[in-house]
Amino acid sequence: MSVNQEIQKRRTFAIISHPDAGKTTLTEKFLLFGGAILTAGAVKSNKIKKSATSDFMEIERQRGISVATSVMNFEYNNTLITLLDTPGHKDFAEDTYRTLTAVDSVILVIDCQKGVEEQTYKLMEVCRMRDTPVIIFVNKMDREGKYPFDLLDELEEKLKIKVRPLSWPISVGSTFKGVYNLFDKSLYTFTPGSDKKPEGVAITDLNDPMIDQLAGQYATQLREDVDLIEGVYGDFDRSTYLSAEIAPVFFGSAINNFGVKEMLDTFIEIAPNPGTRPSDTREVLPTENKFSGFVFKIHANLDPRHRDRIAFLRVCSGKFERSKFYHHVRLDKDMRFNNPATFLGQSKSIIDEAYPGDVIGLYDSGNFKIGDTLTEGENLMFQGIPSFSPEIFKELINTDPMKTKQLDKGITQLTDEGVAQLFIMGGGTRKIVGTVGELQFEVIQYRLQHEYGASCKFNAMNVYKACWVTSSDKSKLDEFVKFRQHQVAIDKDGLLVYLADSQWMLDQMIKNHPEVEFHFTSEFKRKTVNI
Repeated sequence: MSVNQEIQKRRTFAIISHPDAGKTTLTEKFLLFGGAILTAGAVKSNKIKKSATSDFMEIERQRGISVATSVMNFEYNNTLITLLDTPGHKDFAEDTYRTLTAVDSVILVIDCQKGVEEQTYKLMEVCRMRDTPVIIFVNKMDREGKYPFDLLDELEEKLKIKVRPLSWPISVGSTFKGVYNLFDKSLYTFTPGSDKKPEGVAITDLNDPMIDQLAGQYATQLREDVDLIEGVYGDFDRSTYLSAEIAPVFFGSAINNFGVKEMLDTFIEIAPNPGTRPSDTREVLPTENKFSGFVFKIHANLDPRHRDRIAFLRVCSGKFERSKFYHHVRLDKDMRFNNPATFLGQSKSIIDEAYPGDVIGLYDSGNFKIGDTLTEGENLMFQGIPSFSPEIFKELINTDPMKTKQLDKGITQLTDEGVAQLFIMGGGTRKIVGTVGELQFEVIQYRLQHEYGASCKFNAMNVYKACWVTSSDKSKLDEFVKFRQHQVAIDKDGLLVYLADSQWMLDQMIKNHPEVEFHFTSEFKRKTVNI
């Protein structure tokens, strides 16, 4: 089969949401339909009764939340699907932002009771920045919530995107009967609490008496709602979805299997195939003959028994082959990988080849950083995978001097994963950890203890923002570093970082040192520095 034929078979997407909207439950229903799992775990009252497939870290099982992106591959209706289940908690948003660089589309989960929440808005902003096509799934329709038409208005107003319903609920709350698929004109009714794969009834005419039989007293309201939708929203145009101008909307209840199959069936029909990716030299087409790909995530100790370190790579073009040499652009050296793998949460399977859209795991001995590019020889670097300035800064304090080596190794590996950023001060004697949320420090402390046997604590610091500093005039940069040496650190790539203690002080530094450039994301590194 040709590369182009393989591309047509593939769909790569991420599921995103505000915490507790039902994202992980929806993920498991997808896996259930694809035959990847036999029964789905349930998350009830914030306590996991049965560990979710995609939440494999011990701390995730204890807290009942996802704190790291999980990669899952499965096949459904002759389509090879790569699904990335992202953290919903805002403290781990940066992992989600990076994940969005590796997918071609997104499913955004909304709680019908709460509507658009803060994290929902922020995630949609990232999708809009990249013109990523979005499908919206309004979840928990079996609970009392907002009126569906009110939800549509809220989605358009708060997310600043036009919507078009492609399924519609038959009643809501305790009387929820199922959904009518506006895309393929079929009606689905289900039994609450069932994991069976539902079958729809084809309805070619809304006046079909079968609707009255299946929807009962809610049949008339369904007909009126569908007429209103067709009149207000018009016909669905796939091209406007692919250009991220319109977001198709589906309604259902993931935990009860209502409305999930309709969305999955429609998704594989309308979602984009693997697309082009920007690099520092040109646009890379998936149909090109030569392989290329980039690392968007690194995870140490995926299997604590083996202390492995996995770099997750998105294949962008050509064909990846096991045991073949590929060029590591940043390190300017050739490498080969004897055991590349695909994943289902924590489980992994060795593969011989991979194609554009696939996400594969490469065993890594420390050669990879997030954003690294592999090619068949061409010197290009994929772009759009930056680190942002953290929001909270704390000094790492070793509480067990006998485990100093373990602590150093652990914090280096964890920050390489991107869960936090590491800044070194005082000639290496002080380690500053920066994150976007408090919960990340708890995760780091837990993982250092349980994965590396290192004990530590964190002391708060009065730091407002971290800015990378560069200058074409070395003397001016040296002068700045000498002037603010108590606030200058180096990051793990050896680049200078200014730790400003306030917005006012940062403004003064920018004003008083015009020859020095202040960068607020790490994207400049790939453009100006060979790190």
